[in-house]
Amino acid sequence: MFSKIYTKYKPYYKENLHLALPIVGSQVGHTLVHMADSIIVGHFTDTVQLAAVSLVNSIFMLILVIGLGISYGLTPLIAQENGRQNYGECGKLLSNSLIINICVGIFLYILVQLGIFFVIDHLEQTPEVVRYAKPYLNLLSVSIIPLLVFQTFKQFAEGLGFTKQAMFVSIWGNAINIILGIIFVKGMFGIKSMGVSGVGLSTLIDRILMATVMCFYVLRAQHFKKYLISFKATFFDKIRAIKIAKIGMPVAMQYSFEISAFSGAAVLIGTIGAVEQAAHQIAISLAAMTYMIASGVASAATIKTGNNFGKKNFEDLRNSAIASYHVILLFMSITAVIFVLANNIMPFIYTEDAAVIPIAAQLLIIAGFFQLFDGTQVVGLGVLRGIGDVNVPTFITFLAYWVVGIPIGYVLGFHFNLGVNGIWYGLTLGLLTASILLFLRFQNKTKKLNRNSAIV
Repeated sequence: MFSKIYTKYKPYYKENLHLALPIVGSQVGHTLVHMADSIIVGHFTDTVQLAAVSLVNSIFMLILVIGLGISYGLTPLIAQENGRQNYGECGKLLSNSLIINICVGIFLYILVQLGIFFVIDHLEQTPEVVRYAKPYLNLLSVSIIPLLVFQTFKQFAEGLGFTKQAMFVSIWGNAINIILGIIFVKGMFGIKSMGVSGVGLSTLIDRILMATVMCFYVLRAQHFKKYLISFKATFFDKIRAIKIAKIGMPVAMQYSFEISAFSGAAVLIGTIGAVEQAAHQIAISLAAMTYMIASGVASAATIKTGNNFGKKNFEDLRNSAIASYHVILLFMSITAVIFVLANNIMPFIYTEDAAVIPIAAQLLIIAGFFQLFDGTQVVGLGVLRGIGDVNVPTFITFLAYWVVGIPIGYVLGFHFNLGVNGIWYGLTLGLLTASILLFLRFQNKTKKLNRNSAIV
């Protein structure tokens, strides 16, 4: 049976992986920034400052995913227009996306600044953790603007199938981020030790460089010339802006519902204690790495789905999507086994604190199981996004995380006294709910497309 399935989907596995692997490299770059921050702070400072990284990341990611989600609205539109060979429209969409993303970046910067002044002191967190968190969050807030400029050109290039360049930019950017982070945090070459603020400054520099390089590449590369004939940085059209927003805003909401659930979990865990919060940061940082790999596969699924949708090739659309499900199930199963078997070893990547390590080890076992559902739900979102189906999936994500995940996690954690483990059990149930409902939605939509095309 397995050989028959493999034979049927083999061409799609190859196509999807060829497209997905560079995107995975680029997507992992976002998580590597925060993972590197955690590792550097965990080894060169103390548990309180590592807990500050956890608090800041939980708040910052909640804001950042709004911008990332809106930027993702460009990719399926570019893939669809490219499938229709409507090259001039691609440049006009890029112009509008750039303006939208810069405006969104400025808005999110202001939002984070308001959070620093009016919200962070009232989250019932350890005062020392909050003291270290504020300057770190301030630096990250500035980095939103160059990151969204980078995202604009990255999503444009990836929508046209050029995925390797953003990966290379991300790899070099992360190398610079790690080197500068160690220098600033530890204090080297005559620079005074900056503690946790040092990784904030290194991240800001990294994102400015990445935006500059990606912009230069897209505007100068020969293979984009026919797509950029109608591109003007100041061109803004209400109709096209609405088209981008109709996909980008629901995608932003999807990410917001999911990330806010994990941010809410981090805040709840912070009320238990700094040790538990540091353990949560270790486990969620490792789980986020595998999630971003799955997200890269999902982004490739969006591009392939959008391209096939534009060509009205609905049979290939469905087969390619199913192949993406197969790939992510295999990958997440492997990483789940690694998390479970190496749960007592992996926390040492971040810290040697004897109080933190056993708690993080327990969470990694839970993370091993929820990865399967996390991977399949993000692929489901990616496929549905490719055909422009974003509203119902947005409701599904809200239901899964805020009606199922967080309430159950709260009850298990505080009323049944399961603590941080109980909160993670709730998150797992939320991911399971999202995974099942999105797969059923995918089945319904793609089968309907194939039936309608057969009638025509």
